[in-house]
Amino acid sequence: MFEVEYEFGEEDLIHFNAERYMKTEEYQNDMRKNRLIVPAVLVFISAFYYFYYQDLNTSVYIVVIALLWALFIPKTILSRWQHKLLSSYTPKEKLNMFGAYSLSIDPANPNFLFETSPSGKNKMPWADLVRVEYAKRYVYIYINLDTALVIPVDKVKQGDLEKFAEQAEKMIDRFA
Repeated sequence: MFEVEYEFGEEDLIHFNAERYMKTEEYQNDMRKNRLIVPAVLVFISAFYYFYYQDLNTSVYIVVIALLWALFIPKTILSRWQHKLLSSYTPKEKLNMFGAYSLSIDPANPNFLFETSPSGKNKMPWADLVRVEYAKRYVYIYINLDTALVIPVDKVKQGDLEKFAEQAEKMIDRFA
């Protein structure tokens, strides 16, 4: 029997959704605008002040503002997005989402992935699962294209995550 126990918390939810959000066109456009376009316009204004008014102090201030904008506004945008993500869940949903999880593959009943979570016990047919994906500090078992079981590597309490993920991958391929 393959089994893994782990803790799932807010930072894990944020990490999973932030990685997906950073790949969206909306995020890419925001970053392009706030890292390139706005600072470039400010540098252009700074050059205008320097060459037209011969005002070096104001030009330097504007360039410093452009650099600070390029560095800090993207982080502020991501921070606001993370706050919005967390506030989209009710306290009851958070209670049912965060905490101790247990995933198991039972050889006696190989058609399902068994999950024990704060919201209760679930069994998911392998045919409904999409794929297993590996990241630097996480393993994702995708339930559909937008939703995954997020397993943080550093929060695994019991079990061999590597063997479990390999077996889960085999089971998904087998029932696909």
